[in-house]
Amino acid sequence: MTPAARVQAAAELLDAIRAGQRAEAALTAWGRRARYAGSGDRAAVRDLVYDALRRRRSYAARGGGESGRALMLGRLRARGEAPEAVFTGARHAPAALTEAERAAGRAPAGAEALDLPDWLAAAFRESFGPEEAEAAALALRDRAPVHLRANLLRTDRAGAAEALAAEGIATRPVATAATALEVTEGARRVARSRAFAEGLVELQDAASQAVVAALPLAPGARVLDFCAGGGGKTLALAARLGRPVAAHDALPRRLADLPARAARAGAEVEILPEPEAAAPFDLVLCDAPCSGSGSWRRDPEAKWRLSPARLDELAATQDAILDRAAALVAPGGHLAYATCSLLGPENDARIAAFRARGPGWRVVETRRWRPGPEGDGFYLCVLKGALRAIKATQGCFSA
Repeated sequence: MTPAARVQAAAELLDAIRAGQRAEAALTAWGRRARYAGSGDRAAVRDLVYDALRRRRSYAARGGGESGRALMLGRLRARGEAPEAVFTGARHAPAALTEAERAAGRAPAGAEALDLPDWLAAAFRESFGPEEAEAAALALRDRAPVHLRANLLRTDRAGAAEALAAEGIATRPVATAATALEVTEGARRVARSRAFAEGLVELQDAASQAVVAALPLAPGARVLDFCAGGGGKTLALAARLGRPVAAHDALPRRLADLPARAARAGAEVEILPEPEAAAPFDLVLCDAPCSGSGSWRRDPEAKWRLSPARLDELAATQDAILDRAAALVAPGGHLAYATCSLLGPENDARIAAFRARGPGWRVVETRRWRPGPEGDGFYLCVLKGALRAIKATQGCFSA
């Protein structure tokens, strides 16, 4: 495919996404239809689509509209490239620009320049202050790095880097976590590498690794990953502890691949459909469902789907998770609450509300990671129960 043909394909895919199709589904369907497109073409089109989704508002301002064609036009203008060289009307290329398209477009301003909805720009400012809010929003417009976790049950970071290098995959250490590596060359080969197949490395963001590294884990501790999802933090916990870790999730299908992943990693994981039967635990980690705002560069569609009403729904879910998880903590044990969110209503506000409902918990540590080259945005608050775990107040909510 020519560069112009790739732009045309991306414009058509963006129109399908605007009409309601999810990006991954649209790209998969296009890949099946576009038999002529090689792996390089598919990767290039994918990059164009996701870049436009991350920067939708600023590209729309520069392109004079929100259609896929306008977004691609806005992208070219933002990059200082001549649109006329792409919008030529040649075979498989976008049609030539109209006079109206040539005249349309302007520099983005305010929330447009941050590529945020207006209400979210205000929420960012309330959570960070103006300068830090701008830095966080701009970081979310760029492609996320590929980070790996060296599996301490199999090797250390240096050993993992050496094994990857032998397969032509270049990495560099990431300061955010002692187990973290950034792939600088050969990222698409990782999943097919021997190092991955033998469990030396796992795909995991460096800040996500840092969350696990910050948890208070005593030797022999009984640990529950209460919102385990795919199990990335479960496996990191098992590697750090060197002993079995329990995992639970409200949607058991999310855990379907965890046994195979644990076997590859040499980790011992016990999946608990009803964790109350196995309580109490010395540490319960709640990596709660959230807006995902700290990782929107990986899932930019979520930035545009979030609404104030949805944020309120998430807060209610987070409250219920904290209440149920707290009842699983042993007297004097630790409760850890984490989100990959940057927003105060999902983080400090939830901890304040929890402590107001359940006196007896004190905050041991609060940490924040901002999105950037060294990792995604994350929040962590570790609490300790002084006398006993609080009684759940939200009924039979299953997290």
